[in-house]
Amino acid sequence: MNAEYINPFIEASQSVIMMMTGNKPELGKVYIRKTPYESDNIVVIVGLTGNIRGQVVMALGTEAAMKIASAMMGGMPVTQLDDMSKSAIAELANMIMGNTATLLSGKGLRVEITPPSLLIGEKLTIAPANMKTISIPLKFANANMMEINISFEEER
Repeated sequence: MNAEYINPFIEASQSVIMMMTGNKPELGKVYIRKTPYESDNIVVIVGLTGNIRGQVVMALGTEAAMKIASAMMGGMPVTQLDDMSKSAIAELANMIMGNTATLLSGKGLRVEITPPSLLIGEKLTIAPANMKTISIPLKFANANMMEINISFEEER
């Protein structure tokens, strides 16, 4: 998988999270993920269409989601994932993917995104069909993490 396609995901993720929370996550080691894989208990899925087809699965734990939602809502305390905080997490994913699509467009790739789908549950297993998955771990200062898992294929 071409690093030229992965870098816009990294750049957009770090930039949007910094803009929305005031903290830039540290990039962990990017790796090819074996599938199916177990995920954190909060997942946002965004589909990709156009020159790149596939899906992006953003996964994070409840504590990380509540901290991010709190920062996005101006520091308002978030003690549980209510409708407002869930909406904030879905919007974060939408903003990351919108920025990623813009960066990819600058490289001559036409990419459209689907609206985000938010899944919450225990022991979520993700199994993208017939696609390799690249995982981008983002580490926050408070030891929380968010993983961006990109499963796609180029248009033939």
